[in-house]
Amino acid sequence: MMRRSFFGLPALALLQTPAAVRAWQAGRHAQDDWLDDNTAKHRVIFDTWNPEHFPDALQFAGNTIETNKTDYDIPATELAVVIVVRHRTTPFAFNDAMWAKYGKAYATQMAWTDPNSKEAPTANPYTRRLTALAAQGIKLAICNRTTRAYSANAARPAGPDADAVRKEMMANSVIAGHFVPAGVILVTRAQERGYANISIG
Repeated sequence: MMRRSFFGLPALALLQTPAAVRAWQAGRHAQDDWLDDNTAKHRVIFDTWNPEHFPDALQFAGNTIETNKTDYDIPATELAVVIVVRHRTTPFAFNDAMWAKYGKAYATQMAWTDPNSKEAPTANPYTRRLTALAAQGIKLAICNRTTRAYSANAARPAGPDADAVRKEMMANSVIAGHFVPAGVILVTRAQERGYANISIG
């Protein structure tokens, strides 16, 4: 007599059901393949969208690199660490030249000012910290959808074509990064490819 059952059905019958052995697998898209361009032992993304919390992402990303090295003996070259900039943090992906030119437009659209001066910055306030993180292999995933919105807004007072401004911004990222179709989608795609997600806000 078969003793094991599930809701009155023999366990063996469940094991033989095709639905029980099928596993869902996410689709793959060429736009996201760069996420697999590494041999890292560990993968993590820091998802940011509020400028007030962006310093936390930089601190935690640095802690991730340092602690893996000091406590796990894992060098930065064996980690894949990506900071996602989208929505109100997207302008932090651009270099000082872009902030000098469009900083006021950035700050207005971000609804944010420099915490110290209380004014719109004329340089990227995180250039130094981002450059230091980039030297350890950290990359940016930059929301192209939001970049379009910022370029359109910046083009209004400046006069040039919005698409020309967008291309200018894309050519002037503060550190190495990938412009992704949408940051919010990238967050999901990265998790489907084995990245842990730390939501900074």
